[in-house]
Amino acid sequence: MKKILTIILCCAATAAFVSCGNNSKKAQAEAEAQAAAQAQADSIAKAKELTAMEKLASLPAEPVFDIVTNFGTMRVKLYEKTPKHRDNFAKLALTGYFDGILFHRVINGFMIQGGDPLSKDPSKFEQWGTGGPGYTIEAEFVPEYTHKKGALAAARRGDAANPMKESSGSQFYIVQDEAACAQLDGQYTVFGETIDGIKTVDKIAAVQVDGRDRPVQEVKILSVKLVEE
Repeated sequence: MKKILTIILCCAATAAFVSCGNNSKKAQAEAEAQAAAQAQADSIAKAKELTAMEKLASLPAEPVFDIVTNFGTMRVKLYEKTPKHRDNFAKLALTGYFDGILFHRVINGFMIQGGDPLSKDPSKFEQWGTGGPGYTIEAEFVPEYTHKKGALAAARRGDAANPMKESSGSQFYIVQDEAACAQLDGQYTVFGETIDGIKTVDKIAAVQVDGRDRPVQEVKILSVKLVEE
């Protein structure tokens, strides 16, 4: 009986050892697959950045981009006299940073706001509106650039936490109502304007929103593409 029990215990121990070995190999394979996927993603991101840098070097003074959404397309022109904001927006667009980001704040009769990378993740719903690339941009106030209908401007934190009125590194808004946004002149950097697709701005502004001004139906940026003549 003791001999039989010993054999059973040995078999159990062997099975456990084999199981542990298999689990270890599986975990290692998964780790290697994740590392390979991350390396590939990093390589693609690096290639996009290099391509973006090449295009940035040859951009016109006032480049034009199509903001393509699931509600339509808005064509915007970036201003020459706000070079920091122009170049930053262009770089983010050319590297695909905006792809998949939502317009997370919409106020009909005011403006539509997007550019927060956190809005790609539904689990971070409570944090939408707080994300960005990890840097801010120095304010570039130009008197002739006002909050007219279709104006493209940079969002930012409030004055108490941001006395220099520095802009978010990626969040922006598009003016839907000029009169309502006139009070923002000289307070938020306007760095471009909508030259086509203003109906899309109105269409997005009219969507149903919740108590936080967040669209009930996703308003997603599919891509932001450089318009090359």
